[in-house]
Amino acid sequence: MQKRGGADTGPSPVDRRKTGSKHHLICDGRGTPLKVVTAANVNDVIQTLALVHGIPPVAGRPGRPRRRPNSLLGDKGYDSNPNRQELHKRRILPVISRKGAPNIKGLGKLRYVVEQTFALLHRIFIRPAR
Repeated sequence: MQKRGGADTGPSPVDRRKTGSKHHLICDGRGTPLKVVTAANVNDVIQTLALVHGIPPVAGRPGRPRRRPNSLLGDKGYDSNPNRQELHKRRILPVISRKGAPNIKGLGKLRYVVEQTFALLHRIFIRPAR
């Protein structure tokens, strides 16, 4: 009986136990990254408040700089009632689609800014320059 595989055969690349990283990003409405968290095998819901707490003071208007956004946009991966309650306590409006419900109309146009920022960060920092 012939043995399958060869020297270059390893574990399945779609295996969930693989090492790697997952990127969580919070940015302003123009796509400027305010906080990036990279952790492997971490649920999105757990990272929501870590991102909000990590927002630095944003300069602009005269007076004390804001440390808190007016609203927070997110996909269904960030949906949880405890996170919604914490955001409401901080006077932040959560605009997050509920799991099992239809997507919020127009949220994709707003989330495009985040996706473009991810693409830019991956191009600059993840892939080596040619």
